[in-house]
Amino acid sequence: MPAIAHQPPQTVRANGIDICYEIFGDPAAPPLLLIMGLGGQMIIWDDEFCEQLAARGFRVIRFDNRDIGQSSKLHGGRRLTPFELLKLRFFNIPVAAPYKIIDMAKDTVGLMDALDIPSAHLVGASMGGMIAQEVAISFPHRVRSLTSIMSTTGNPRLPPPKREIAMLLMAPPPKTREEYITRFQKTWRALRAGSFPEDEARDVALAERCFARGLNPAGVGRQLRAILASGSRKPRLHQVTAPTLVIHGKLDPLVHHAAGTDTAESIPNAKLLMIERMGHAIPIPTWAQIIAAIADHAHGANAQAA
Repeated sequence: MPAIAHQPPQTVRANGIDICYEIFGDPAAPPLLLIMGLGGQMIIWDDEFCEQLAARGFRVIRFDNRDIGQSSKLHGGRRLTPFELLKLRFFNIPVAAPYKIIDMAKDTVGLMDALDIPSAHLVGASMGGMIAQEVAISFPHRVRSLTSIMSTTGNPRLPPPKREIAMLLMAPPPKTREEYITRFQKTWRALRAGSFPEDEARDVALAERCFARGLNPAGVGRQLRAILASGSRKPRLHQVTAPTLVIHGKLDPLVHHAAGTDTAESIPNAKLLMIERMGHAIPIPTWAQIIAAIADHAHGANAQAA
């Protein structure tokens, strides 16, 4: 693969906060924003994944969401309690939150404004898919195409996460670098829902990079509150006009594959790609299929708009 143009991480002011971002690919190529999920720094979008996507003819932009990595850290909120979750699940009593998914959608649009991008292809994973959906609902003119990966509409009738995964993610944050690396490895093994030696061989180095960039456990808690406080997008997803691709793993232990089906059924003319051995992660053996699907979908949207 030929060398890919690379703009190192920079920080820009957008929607009243600082957002750290990084760009791969030709500056003149169609922009494609990668939006990461709950507690995930932008580097969870693997460097090589970004380069391979850029080689398909895109200006690939990854960024740290608010409250994570090297973007602004906010304040407020407290650790989510099981009692709050019970009230939400059984009595539909909303969780309080310092901000919601719509605010994170505005961050995404603010970043586009700061980079002089009138519209872009949006690719969101997990919570990032929720953010991308919200941008497509609330700011339709800014979205050339939407790809929602291992995400959900927020429909409360969908199956919940597997209990062991929920407990792992709700555990108190690690206190030392060594504990963090061990937790990182354990979490991603569980989320992948299978053995992926290539990915596992990279986990320690990736955990070390995340730790060096800075952790913010309280921010992860606020992001989780944002998800729970935002409710269901399902009643509004019929408003989405952007060409939409939904990708989901059949083995996803965190966001059940029924959520992928529900997302595709809720958005007019959405395409659904279910991947057999995929859990709640994008392991290396799935890259070729997923990158091809994203690229074909986005290029198809470009041709349709021309």
